[in-house]
This record gives sequence, structure tokens and C-alpha cells, in this order.
Amino acid sequence: MQTVTSRDGTTIAYDRTGTGPAVILVTGALGSRVFDPLNAPLTALLAPQFTVYRYDRRGRGDSGDTLPYAVDREVDDVEALVAQAGGSAYLYGISSGAVLALHAARRLPGVTRLALFEPPFIVDGGRPPRPADYQARIEQACAAGDPGEAVAVFMRFLGLPDEAIAPMREEPFWPAMAAAAHTLAYDAAVMGDSQRGQPLPADRWSTDTPTLVVDGAKSEPFLHTAADAIAGLLPDARRHTLTGQDHAVTPDAIAPVLRDFFTETR
Repeated sequence: MQTVTSRDGTTIAYDRTGTGPAVILVTGALGSRVFDPLNAPLTALLAPQFTVYRYDRRGRGDSGDTLPYAVDREVDDVEALVAQAGGSAYLYGISSGAVLALHAARRLPGVTRLALFEPPFIVDGGRPPRPADYQARIEQACAAGDPGEAVAVFMRFLGLPDEAIAPMREEPFWPAMAAAAHTLAYDAAVMGDSQRGQPLPADRWSTDTPTLVVDGAKSEPFLHTAADAIAGLLPDARRHTLTGQDHAVTPDAIAPVLRDFFTETR
């Protein structure tokens, strides 16, 4: 483990693996270096060609958590990692981490390529919008000392019934998720108003950074619509769909697509 200090003094923990151009992996909700079933094996697949930075987003794992939270502070964390990588890097974000990566690419000139896997925008009536009190319920559960309930609120939003959530509380991975439960409010802030069933405003999301937007053919339809929507707003974007994949994309499936995108000559 190594660390870098963000603009506000927060310590950000990361692992650096491999050689070559820098790729920073941005996890989605509840992900960390300890609980990272997707990006941990992906690192090994990318490391022969890239220097891969896998980090704990603030409030998770070994990273600090200076309050009050702000999305710009998370972008500052990415900026610190880009600087650590020599001033330029590619970003790959998955789920809400893809949206954070998009925020970062819009602000940081050192982000030279951007890959997004299934940013979970809700842009039409294809899926119920995020409840208006969702973020407040996360914060209230954590303030009451019940992070497991905060995780359950998130799972219900994903569409899981209580009878499916109950046995998950007994699984070995549950404590790691509960430890990061307070950061679900951070991911809600990252998503902003983009899950309300309304079109994405072009002026808020567009970036000139060359971007690859990927989805899985087996994912929920609203994720295909979201991928099409954000790709349609970006002036230098392309779309790719992975056959046989869903939101839990396998590293073997996404790795060659990322390698091709990050190494192609433009």
C-alpha cells in the first residue's frame, strides 16, 4: 500500500501495479481495495501493459475521510493520483465510479482517456427514479449506528426484496459493505439529480476527453439507455456492448476492450 495526500489533506491509499501508461481504476458503490471483486483481478490483466492504480475512495478502506463531503473533493483525490502518476492518466470507472470518473475528466486536463462501464443514470421511465429521501435515509441509518440498514436501503433501491437481503447479512462480505455504508451518501451526491428519470443536461456532463462507453448485453434495459444517453452527449465517444455480460462485468471480458482503447493510435 502507498498513500498520496489530497488537496484538503486527506490521505488516499492506493496500490500501484505494473509498468506502462497509468490507468486509475475508480470503483462504484461500496467498493474498496479490500472489497473489490471486479477491479482486483482486472489489475492483474492490465498490469503487463499499464501501471494500474487501484485506490480506496475517501471514506473507504485505508483512505481518510475529511468532512464535509463534496464531489469536488473526490475529484481532488483523482487529481492527486494523476499527479502521482506523472501528470497524465487514463481513467476506468464502473457504475457510480464511472460517473465520478466523468466528473474528474471534465475538470482535470491530465485525464487523457476515459472508459465508463454502465454509469447508472436513470434518464426516462424505463426504471423507477431514485426516491427523493434516499440519501437522507442512508445518512439517518448511519447516524443511528445501523450501517447495515443503510446497505439495505441501497439494496432495495437496486430492486432486491427484504427476503433476499436478509441472508446476505450473514455472508462474509457483509461487514466490509457495512464499513463503507456511509459512503453510499457520497455516491448519491456523485449521481446528483441524474437518476430522476429526466434527460441528462448536456452542459453538465459533456467532456472533450476521448471516451469509451461500455455496457453488458444482459444488463437491465435502463443501463443500455443510460449508456446511449451519455455517449450521445460526448463529442468524442464511442459505444461498445459486451456479449453475455451484466453489471458485474467479468475482468476477462472488459480487459481486452480497455487494452484496445487505451493503446490505439488516434
